[in-house]
Amino acid sequence: MALPDEALVTRLRDVRRDLSRHGFYRHTPDELAFGARIAWRNHANCIGRLHWKALEVFDCRSIRNADDIAVQLLQHLRSADANGRIRSQISIFAPVEGDDTPPWIESAQLVRYAGYSDGQGGLQGDPANVELTRTAMQMGWVPPVSRSDFDILPLIIRDKEGRRNLYELPDGSVREVDITHPSIAGLADLKLKWYAVPVVCDMILTIGGIDYPCAPFNGYYMGTEIASRNLLDLPRYNLMDRAADALAVNRADPLYKDRVSTELNHAVLCSFARDNVTITDHHQESDHFIQFIHREKAAGRMPSANWSWIVPPEASATCPVFHQPMQDYHDVPNFYRSSASDGAMLGVSYATEDLNRFQRRFQRVRRRFRSWVRSKS
Repeated sequence: MALPDEALVTRLRDVRRDLSRHGFYRHTPDELAFGARIAWRNHANCIGRLHWKALEVFDCRSIRNADDIAVQLLQHLRSADANGRIRSQISIFAPVEGDDTPPWIESAQLVRYAGYSDGQGGLQGDPANVELTRTAMQMGWVPPVSRSDFDILPLIIRDKEGRRNLYELPDGSVREVDITHPSIAGLADLKLKWYAVPVVCDMILTIGGIDYPCAPFNGYYMGTEIASRNLLDLPRYNLMDRAADALAVNRADPLYKDRVSTELNHAVLCSFARDNVTITDHHQESDHFIQFIHREKAAGRMPSANWSWIVPPEASATCPVFHQPMQDYHDVPNFYRSSASDGAMLGVSYATEDLNRFQRRFQRVRRRFRSWVRSKS
């Protein structure tokens, strides 16, 4: 809810005073929640922004101990999974204040599968997590006696002094879905599975110039993220040929990779539906994204979008987003991974306001006038 004019003037005066005195200010709970939702709305790489207003925000700024953060993350995981109905949530911990760096999560996602290297080019599990697995083992984590392709890694949290802290996820805390095909029994021989809730932990939330390096958030999976990317990508599980054999697809067929990808996506969607776990497909989500664009334009905003991230890897040209012109305005609030790369491009972008030529010219003149006034004062 917008502040009344008088309250807004007072709030802006307080923020400017804190910035002048301390170089920092603190968001109110309402500002924090609103900013997190706008950051999701602005993030150009996400196709699932239609329901950005429904993001549940947990204000965890008072939690600064690594042990307590781990407890809250487990609560986040449980809360996000309401008997298979996945809810979009974010837990926001302490911001950066001056030279003090608050605790942050080293793991890219709350749930990760181990990747084992034998040092001679042999790999087992997820190749993306070989280094994280090595770090966890050096810290004392002991893998199962019988290693598999889907061993859940412990969580690694850095405290404010930069020290690593290891936390194993308790048994039963992670919902996993066994991937089987509804009509091709052979796929079950690969013993594939994937976790239900993708909690992203390695992105920094920035709101009004304040950075939150520990702000894990989750949505729910789109089937292609698991089947086409995690399981079939060459740098990941790279299961194309094994899945072809399990699905009885002839590898002499020049289109066998298309058939495997389609059947594996079908298997993932059916498996999640069988277990009553929320998931979406790329056609439905593409339609939702077009609705999101229409709503944003109706509200007078030009939505940011990154074509290479928005367009699904499966049956791309059959999805309406394939034909949609896109531009990333790098607007804030937003999420970023590094101030040296994607974070360096972020800033206030007036291009996201859907204005005509004369309105844009007026806004430009007004901004220059305000800048001149500030420089004189």
